[in-house]
Amino acid sequence: MSGIKKLAGQTLWYGASSIAARFINYLLTPYLTYALKGAAYGEMSLVYATLPFLNIVFTYGLETAYFRFSKDKEQERDVFNTSMVSLIVSTAILTSILIFFNKPLATLIGIKEHPEYFTWSAFIIAFDALTTLAFAKLRFEGRPVKFATVRIAGILINIALTFFFLSVCPKIQQQSPHGFIGTFYNPKIGVGYVIIANLAQSIFTLLFLSKELMAFRWKFNTQLWKNIIIYSAPLILAGFAGMINETFDRIMLNWWAPVSTAEAAKIEVGTYSACYKLSILITLSVQAFRMAAEPFFFSAAHGQQPQKIYARVMKFFVITVCFMFLAVVLFLDIWKYFIQNKIFWQGLKVVPILLLANIFLGVYYNLSIWYKLSNKTMAGAWITLIGAAITLVINFLFIPRFGYMACAWATFFCYGSMMVVSYTWGQKEYRIPYAWKKLVAYLVISVSLYGIYLLFSLLNIGIWVNRGFALVLIASFGLLILNIERKEFQKMPYIGRFV
Repeated sequence: MSGIKKLAGQTLWYGASSIAARFINYLLTPYLTYALKGAAYGEMSLVYATLPFLNIVFTYGLETAYFRFSKDKEQERDVFNTSMVSLIVSTAILTSILIFFNKPLATLIGIKEHPEYFTWSAFIIAFDALTTLAFAKLRFEGRPVKFATVRIAGILINIALTFFFLSVCPKIQQQSPHGFIGTFYNPKIGVGYVIIANLAQSIFTLLFLSKELMAFRWKFNTQLWKNIIIYSAPLILAGFAGMINETFDRIMLNWWAPVSTAEAAKIEVGTYSACYKLSILITLSVQAFRMAAEPFFFSAAHGQQPQKIYARVMKFFVITVCFMFLAVVLFLDIWKYFIQNKIFWQGLKVVPILLLANIFLGVYYNLSIWYKLSNKTMAGAWITLIGAAITLVINFLFIPRFGYMACAWATFFCYGSMMVVSYTWGQKEYRIPYAWKKLVAYLVISVSLYGIYLLFSLLNIGIWVNRGFALVLIASFGLLILNIERKEFQKMPYIGRFV
């Protein structure tokens, strides 16, 4: 029991720090959509749609392999040394290649006027790659407090520098054109300062983890390295497919958006990216679930009737995200003010689609336990590849006609297909008694309530009447769930006494 309690405590630290870091970073959205005018926000989105792909290439699955081969402290030392030597050499080579080819690569993703963005991004990825194994070492040694502190401190530095470059420096320079700020601040860099702030974050993170990084020795086990690479190779494939599903649609939208100018295409990208971030509640829930689910599922696998536990977890997960879906779509007229550039409000119609897509993704992560428990992780790679193929085909066929709406529906069908394939395949390999009819009904009811709200809002009675009606709909859904799941809630601590 003490081992599980320790695991739960560490999971809380890792999960909370990752979610807190992501949420703090997310708070930059209203500021950036206000500070970056015109196509600038779209340019930034294109850069950050590229970084995850580069991260996969630079790290090539070494973090997962580190945990796989580090069975004890003695082996961990050998694995850490070998992996770090490999990572340092490969990072130096890949960074040099990116810098040398920065102009054609910048042209490829649609920022040919700013190849320097790609150079700065190359250094961001390089520093982040070097800290990957340092973070993994903290987790292996059971040091979640430092893990969380470094993650959050890096994000705070990023936010502070972003505000300094985009708001403080322009005002000071305007008041004193020949002052100290003018010696290093160049207003022409514009959105580039967002990337520079991120680069500073990566450098500071590297310095914060210097103790862990300096723990390695220049010792290289050739046979161990071969085993690590053989193990990691499928992870690279799955990682690429996953990033196609998550971020590549921004780049494709910039290529094929049904607009006449490059600047208009970047505005389309900015619109889609800003509205995508309004799925924050669902995204954070999925992130929290991913951090906590795997250790819980694997520990539960050794108990009695783990399949029933997995089915209950799925039920409560779906109920939770249904409430979150309603909380966003029924009050979208409030959430939209999170985006400070009103030009981007034209894309709010994608938000319900993307919320449902992220619900499907969360359900998929829930379902994925079957291939992890049965040691058939290649199945996960195949499912992700299916999703990637769907994303590419739909975007290729429909972006030229429908723009970012095609991206939203591609995400919807991608994650929906992955969910269905995983469920169908998983029930044959590792049967879990999910109450799928009931869960589908909850989702359908949630979407139907949103449809009722849209019809009601057509009456134009007033914004506060609409919001009151939205509260009634959410309360009605809550009462429905309470009545159907009364026995489940009665079993729960604290809540049960009120049911």
